[in-house]
Amino acid sequence: HYEKELKYKLAPFNDVPIIFISAMNKQRIFNVVETAMEVYKRRGQKVKTSDLNEFLAEVTEKNPPPHYKGKLVKIKYLTQVPKTYPAFAFFCNNPDYIQQAYKQYLENQLRERYNFTGIPISLYFKEK
Repeated sequence: HYEKELKYKLAPFNDVPIIFISAMNKQRIFNVVETAMEVYKRRGQKVKTSDLNEFLAEVTEKNPPPHYKGKLVKIKYLTQVPKTYPAFAFFCNNPDYIQQAYKQYLENQLRERYNFTGIPISLYFKEK
């Protein structure tokens, strides 16, 4: 129950790991450090462009970008931007027409596929 309430208060950051510890009983204290180290290692993870484009094809086939103002939005390819944290550039024909809900969908799919739990991700939409 407490975890559910915590995630509600932390929204929209509900993908962070939550660990309950006891300083008095010294329970799960080292789990915090281990989890932090795992998140830190995954933060520097690099994904090949070919893997990202396969991912993009699957995701857009399952749920294509919605039309906006009668315009078709076509995402052509995806690549990872060289930064210290995961950042991805989506190249498309009408980047301004991609709705926030669809951006969140893409971010959630990236998090799930490449295990970016607890890591901030930046998405950039550029015109191709």
